[in-house]
Amino acid sequence: MSRIVRWARAEWGPLYTAAREPLKARRWRAAPMTLAAVCLTSATQIVQNQPWGYQPVQDLGAVRAEDPLGVALLRTPLSLFVPALDLPVWGALAQILVVFGIAELCLGWWRTLVIAYAATLAGTLYARVGIALGPHGPFGLPPSDALVVDTGPSAAVVGLAVFLGWRHRAYATAAAVIVVMAVEVALKGNLAGKEHLAAIVAVLALCGAAQARRRQRRPAEAVSSASVLPPSQSPTSRRGRAQRRSCR
Repeated sequence: MSRIVRWARAEWGPLYTAAREPLKARRWRAAPMTLAAVCLTSATQIVQNQPWGYQPVQDLGAVRAEDPLGVALLRTPLSLFVPALDLPVWGALAQILVVFGIAELCLGWWRTLVIAYAATLAGTLYARVGIALGPHGPFGLPPSDALVVDTGPSAAVVGLAVFLGWRHRAYATAAAVIVVMAVEVALKGNLAGKEHLAAIVAVLALCGAAQARRRQRRPAEAVSSASVLPPSQSPTSRRGRAQRRSCR
């Protein structure tokens, strides 16, 4: 049992610590974007189930691969908060509340939105590429998928989960998310599953870019920190003193 506890602490401890501090300090005010997203998703669900509200929600937030690219890009921001009609809305709300909430606590609201929209946009663009490839290749899609309404937070949730796992060294969790999505594609091979994989690829690219940027910063920070040291504390002066003492 203690081995499992140690593994859990090593896997989720940094993530738990990063989320606990702002939540402890500000409570529900620490995640205003998440709360707004939950309210917006609830509102769109209520509106689109009204006789007068379905078409406006479709016009503003329903994305299909058959739509012109410009129209799809304009609808993509709202599409993230439009629950799929064939799925229970509580699932979308729970995903947003938990995953968006943890991401906002750990990353801040604007980084959370950037990653969420990057993942969603990757799925939206992949659908067009997959349909162009056709149904016979492993990455292709049937032409009928061009008519599928592509909305909901699932791609963003998957992307955020992978990014959080990488950022806070919960590598097993991030790997488990990737494996589950791959298994889903292997079993079903539907549009949603392949879009999730496209979202993961986009987020892994963001992780690689962030890691490269971090590596570039380290030498610059080392040089800047060395430059502010007084001459008596610089590494060069210490080596010089050591050499003079050895000569004596």
